[in-house]
Amino acid sequence: MNILDLRNVVKTYEQHVAVNDVSLEMPEGSVFGLLGPNGAGKTSLIRIITTITRADKGVVYFNGEKLNSRHPAEIGYMPEERGLYKKMKVGEHLLYLARLKGLSKRDAQRAIDDWMEKFYIKDWWNKKIEELSKGMQQKIQFIATVVHRPRLLILDEPFSGLDPVNTNLIKDEIAELNSQGTSIIFSTHRMEQVEEVCERIVLINKGENVLEGSVADVKQQFKENQFQINFSGELPGMLEEQFQIIRSENSTIVIQLESGDDSNQLLRHLIQSGVHIDAFHEILPTLNQIFIKKVGGNSDE
Repeated sequence: MNILDLRNVVKTYEQHVAVNDVSLEMPEGSVFGLLGPNGAGKTSLIRIITTITRADKGVVYFNGEKLNSRHPAEIGYMPEERGLYKKMKVGEHLLYLARLKGLSKRDAQRAIDDWMEKFYIKDWWNKKIEELSKGMQQKIQFIATVVHRPRLLILDEPFSGLDPVNTNLIKDEIAELNSQGTSIIFSTHRMEQVEEVCERIVLINKGENVLEGSVADVKQQFKENQFQINFSGELPGMLEEQFQIIRSENSTIVIQLESGDDSNQLLRHLIQSGVHIDAFHEILPTLNQIFIKKVGGNSDE
């Protein structure tokens, strides 16, 4: 079952096509990376999914049903531009937002208490939002996003403004929510974070879906047949004539094989030449390298 299924979605603002015939599937319970440069159409897609705006063409299914006005109650969305009311007190603000999501006052109070205890901020109830640092406000925004236990959680740059300790705290809570069945869309420019937390990705550029798949499959798709060897002893003198050496430093060498060449043949050749192999592995591209390769100079940033 897919929690989300977008089919040929189009969104246009005057003469600008923000989303151009995008289709994608998000399996229920997955952590899904929504990637793309500024102006690519990510925010427009999120606004459609959260019913803030409607698609001009195409259809969106949420948990097998056509997206409708009931579904926002099952979605939590934390936008990159935070939306807290600066003059409100923390507890009152969270209670207000939880009630908007359909929780009773009693259930909202209980859920907020639990989250504030998790984040070690129970004494913040009567603090005004404007008294908090950016990182502290980020915690409040996160609680407001998840307090109603959404089935789908959409996080846009969720670690912005957080120190490493609080980043890990939020990461742990995201992982816990996912383990309990929450589906998560994770949008960020930090590709190393995507590699760490996401199972699948979709890359949007100029309103179009240009790449989609599991992180592992995408990396395999863009690998360049390069292998790193850590060794002891001397390399055979004829190695450069037989293989293309990309880099050689001290006891580490990187070799690129021709398409169709067998890496086992390279390994056997090195062993038969008397080289002691300490480590041998294929170099896979990072998501950051793949992002740059696919988007290149076509970003609107």
